[in-house]
Amino acid sequence: MEPGSATSHRGFVSWQGLLLTASLLTFWNPPTTAQLTTESVPFNAAEGEDVLLLVHNVPADSRAYLWFKGEGTVEDNRIATYMTDENTTLEGPAYSHRETIYLNGSLLFQNITQGDTGFYTLQVVKRNFLSELASVQLRVYPVLPKPSITSNNSDPVEGKDSVVLTCEPETQNTTYLWWMNGQSLQNGNRLNLSDDGRILTLFSVTRNGTGPYECETRNLVSGIRSDPVTLNISYGPDAPVILASGSYFLPGTNLSLSCHAASNPPAQYFWFFNENYLQSTQELFLPSIAVNDSGSYTCSVYNPATGLNRTTTKNITVIEPLSPPSIQATNTTVAEGDSVVLTCLSNDTGVSIRWIHNDQSLRLTERMTLSQNSSALTIAPVWREDAGEYQCEVSNPVSSGRSATIKLKVEYAPSPGLPGGTIAGIMVAVVAGVALIGALAYFLFFRKMGRASDQHDLSEHKPSVSNHSPGPSDNSPNKVDEIAYSSLNFNVLQTKQSTSDSPSSTITETVYSEVKKK
Repeated sequence: MEPGSATSHRGFVSWQGLLLTASLLTFWNPPTTAQLTTESVPFNAAEGEDVLLLVHNVPADSRAYLWFKGEGTVEDNRIATYMTDENTTLEGPAYSHRETIYLNGSLLFQNITQGDTGFYTLQVVKRNFLSELASVQLRVYPVLPKPSITSNNSDPVEGKDSVVLTCEPETQNTTYLWWMNGQSLQNGNRLNLSDDGRILTLFSVTRNGTGPYECETRNLVSGIRSDPVTLNISYGPDAPVILASGSYFLPGTNLSLSCHAASNPPAQYFWFFNENYLQSTQELFLPSIAVNDSGSYTCSVYNPATGLNRTTTKNITVIEPLSPPSIQATNTTVAEGDSVVLTCLSNDTGVSIRWIHNDQSLRLTERMTLSQNSSALTIAPVWREDAGEYQCEVSNPVSSGRSATIKLKVEYAPSPGLPGGTIAGIMVAVVAGVALIGALAYFLFFRKMGRASDQHDLSEHKPSVSNHSPGPSDNSPNKVDEIAYSSLNFNVLQTKQSTSDSPSSTITETVYSEVKKK
């Protein structure tokens, strides 16, 4: 073997190794007093890679570098010797044609294998024939292959079977990890991992444990996951569900029923009508059903993988449309305070009855009572607000009918008021008051006008004393002024109730009012 600085050497050196070597040679400047050491680059090597056993602190007066496999300097374990002065390499008994010693004493391993794992020793011989020793450990790990998962049961039954999953292959110094749906799996109530983690046991599997499952292998130099594996877990059938547009139908309607049940593999479906077999389909279609199609429809589901069978039943009722009911009353004219009973009559059975008052749903009060089936409405006592139009309506799940209108009349006495004579008196007083005020205004106006006229007449026609008959003088204390009168009369009509059955008579009264001015 020749050193890396020679014109030729045995074996192929990768470009990474050459680059690393050049770098080391460029920056290597060992201190003369430091201790000789070696290290593995990389520290943990993957099988097939190149590894450099790098030397530090090589003595300046080095005469030769000797590399040995193991921790000793046994000649049989010598790989190679490099002579610094001659710049030559001498191959040893342990040489494998993959090793190269560089000028600084570092040893390059190419394409290492797990067989290269172990300790290596460097012996540096100085010119005074003294030597220094340094050892290093080479750690080589395999590059892990892609793992795979094997199962002892690929078609387990829910709640019945357990499943054992194994991560293959088995390799030394390897860590095994398990994943389900991307989540890491650990020991639990329903699963168990072997001590090395390579075997996963699932106890009493359920449909939620179908996966997918992955196993991952790791060591110090690599890690890789398997392809996902999904378990085909048989389960069900669960209790079936019948889907329909309803439970009640009119004659002539198309009936469509569908049955659904969770099951793996898919369940087999069977239909029965009143316990009589109809057909083996998931959906049942009956066109233009009639009243005699009413009954129990049963869906039965079966899973041959689990051996389980489940059934469910739906009752279908076909009903003729309702005819309008009629309404009766004990009396359609009722005195306030009396009672009345309204009855709704229908030829149909199994109906609900609703009462309607003036086109609004009747709001029951404490005076109203319904019979047990609501066909009879009792109002006791009747009040005037109970008057109006009444109807009853019958209904079932598919139709309804409303009766004709019946009108309830409630009679009641008028509200008590003032007697007729009192009302007439009040009217007379009001009219008289207005007239009196008008008359007084009229009187005062003409009095003022009359006084002005009298004064004018006296000044023009004052008689002589001899022309007047004796009488009291103007200055007589017994003089009497003229008296002015104003009379008002009102004709008031007053109705007086006769005590007999004859019609009442009308009496006209005259009311006088006198206004006098002295």
